[in-house]
Amino acid sequence: SFSFPHNKIQFADQKLEFNKRPTKIGRRSLSRSISQSSTDSYSSAASYTDSSDDETSPRDKQQKNSKGNADFCIKNIKQADFGRREIEIAEQEMPALMALRKRAQGEKPLAGAKIVGCTHITAQTAVLMETLSALGAQCRWAACNIYSTQNEVAAALAEGGFSVFAWKGESEDDFWWCIDRCVNVEGWQPNMILDDGGDLTHWIYKKYPNMFKKIKGIVEESVTGVHRLYQLSKAGKLCVPAMNVNDSVTKQKFDNLYCCRESILDGLKRTTDVMFGGKQVVVCGYGEVGKGCSAALKAMGSIVYVTEIDPICALQACMDGFRLVKLNEVIRQVDIVITCTGNKNVVVREYMDRMKNGCIVCNMGHSNTEIDVASLRTPELTWERVRSQVDHVIWPDGKRIVLLAEGRLLNLSCSTVPTFVLSITATTQALALIELYNAPEGRYKQDVYLLPKKMDEYVASLHLPTFDAHLTELSDEQAKYLGLNKNGPFKPNYYRSASA
Repeated sequence: SFSFPHNKIQFADQKLEFNKRPTKIGRRSLSRSISQSSTDSYSSAASYTDSSDDETSPRDKQQKNSKGNADFCIKNIKQADFGRREIEIAEQEMPALMALRKRAQGEKPLAGAKIVGCTHITAQTAVLMETLSALGAQCRWAACNIYSTQNEVAAALAEGGFSVFAWKGESEDDFWWCIDRCVNVEGWQPNMILDDGGDLTHWIYKKYPNMFKKIKGIVEESVTGVHRLYQLSKAGKLCVPAMNVNDSVTKQKFDNLYCCRESILDGLKRTTDVMFGGKQVVVCGYGEVGKGCSAALKAMGSIVYVTEIDPICALQACMDGFRLVKLNEVIRQVDIVITCTGNKNVVVREYMDRMKNGCIVCNMGHSNTEIDVASLRTPELTWERVRSQVDHVIWPDGKRIVLLAEGRLLNLSCSTVPTFVLSITATTQALALIELYNAPEGRYKQDVYLLPKKMDEYVASLHLPTFDAHLTELSDEQAKYLGLNKNGPFKPNYYRSASA
């Protein structure tokens, strides 16, 4: 068992039984079809390259890095220096991963780990991959989304000796080919899976089911992928332990609440240059994402309405000072409509028919099912592409609505996600991989587990020095009074850190 050389947190001294997640899944965990999850439009603002600058498919090119290694397939190895700079910038905002590298490098807790990964390939995930490598792991990587790869970062990773198979603007066929190249390789068999969306797990399950005999565990990051794991588990088909890092408190709060609080304004400004003061906005859904979006818009002086189906979330919206309405009551007067329910058909054609001229419609929920975009592709409506990710949809009488990212996830399509937020997710993934890889036989059964509270707290504590934050310590007497260990965990496993 592995323990950090760190007096506060010891993994070795506890039975890290990950508490089982109740089978009931939250409302945002609605499944998406495989092609939707992997083809959601996602543009990294910092990408230097457009897929149109060289029409040759990377599959048809023979490239080698400076050491003569050719076990990768990317757009252009010559961009490695650009990519390296991007990664160095990301490292500044990912303090916990860098701290993890320092603390655990000597022990190499992932020595012997062969990790096959399928995530967005950006400067931030590159920091995670290089951390896993520094902790002793061998990695092979593909992209979980056909648009999200930063080509220059993929080049830097390939130059650094990683087997990366990804480029921006892959076709559906390329997407599965890249995943297959990661998995199906002579003389190398993975023993850990890191997945975002479940496509890699699905591919191995479909094509190479025997591989699961060697695999110690799966770490899954997204709502969609976790939902698919629970479905497998329910059907009795999950043959290795899996860890759901999506629902750890730090990941939930940062990815959903704090991240969206910043990126909703960013995405709307970049696409439309809209002024928020005095605008009437309706936010559909008041979960973590809805709370973040509403808070940001209220602070900018917008008049915010909220729709909700859950009376508890609805009451929270009222207590936070928002008018709770049904969509049809305000649809004629609002300037901006934002969906973040995780549901489907929240904004349907009849609502869009009644919107006022110039209304902006966008989605912050996980999948592109919330706005019924298909219903707008009819002969009487004219589509005009105004700029990348911005369409005017024009009615016969001249009325137009502004549709962003074709109803796909706004903050991934039209802006960037703060690196600090990704640091939280990446650190959680790294710790989950370390735990599953080092767990003694029998600690985890063939089921889906949550990250234990102790590790969640550890991820948070690694990020505190960034803010020069000083944590208060319990006295022995206080700890005894509360019935706690001085070093944590400080909350029971079911505690969701308020407002969830």
